Amino acid sequence: MDEKILLLKEKIKQADAVIIGAGAGLSTAAGFVYAGERFEKYFGDFGREYGFRDMYSGGFYPYETPEEFWAYWSRYIWINRYMGAPKPVYSDLLRAVKDKDYFVLTTNVDHCFQKAGFEKKRLFYTQGDYGLFQCTKPCCQETWDNGEKVRKMVLAQGYIIGEKNELILPEGAEAKRRVPAELLPKCPKCGRPLTMNLRSDDKFVEDEGWQAAAAEYEAWLTRHRDSRVVFLEIGVGYNTPGIIKYNFWQEVYRNKNAVYACLNLEEEGVPEEIRDRSILISGDSAEAIRRMAQ
Repeated sequence: MDEKILLLKEKIKQADAVIIGAGAGLSTAAGFVYAGERFEKYFGDFGREYGFRDMYSGGFYPYETPEEFWAYWSRYIWINRYMGAPKPVYSDLLRAVKDKDYFVLTTNVDHCFQKAGFEKKRLFYTQGDYGLFQCTKPCCQETWDNGEKVRKMVLAQGYIIGEKNELILPEGAEAKRRVPAELLPKCPKCGRPLTMNLRSDDKFVEDEGWQAAAAEYEAWLTRHRDSRVVFLEIGVGYNTPGIIKYNFWQEVYRNKNAVYACLNLEEEGVPEEIRDRSILISGDSAEAIRRMAQ
């Protein structure tokens, strides 16, 4: 790992620009895990009542009432969008690229890049944002910030919000698994229920901000079409490989001045056509990024 990280640092130093392609593995490395101790701390009551053992399963559970649904999802959104990451991985990553003309393409929806200080105009969240609501129909191509509404819903369950936005349950208290009906989010345009702005079907809203970010991404690629670019892929799997992984491979193949780098828990394959311009680093991405930032 040491030799590969040194090589990657040198390539970044020599580069005109760096583009980061980030998948779920990056947030996992930062401590955003969805089972185990973190699940038990915030969702143990839901797990015992409904029989699931991780946050993803809880998100798909068929709750009988919208009051239960939003009790679960307001906690989920708060801890995965408004609380900080347990580990400084995103801050380390920013230190590694901040002096370059960088851009971020990510399928993550937890807002960690902005919370770490990455410039908003350099970010393209392709799959949505936990911090936005959209109409369930949808009746329009608009989204709405949900921070204040989600805050009210978690407070209504008996939580206290700490100085660092952490959820705190008072000693001896039990959280409520329902929110008051008057807090249920409704579309300000048509009155239908609101939902999260997450891409799961053809109802996903690509609002004005999404369209602007997509245009910025295309402009960045055009500006660096033949530049010395490091395409740095981190924690990307094969759920939606066409968004980042295959896209990066194609760009590196086309641009002979580009380098492809991949940080992942397990070593990834790479097309033979770009193998001599690829750096594959397997193992703990958090540790690799920490060393890159030194």
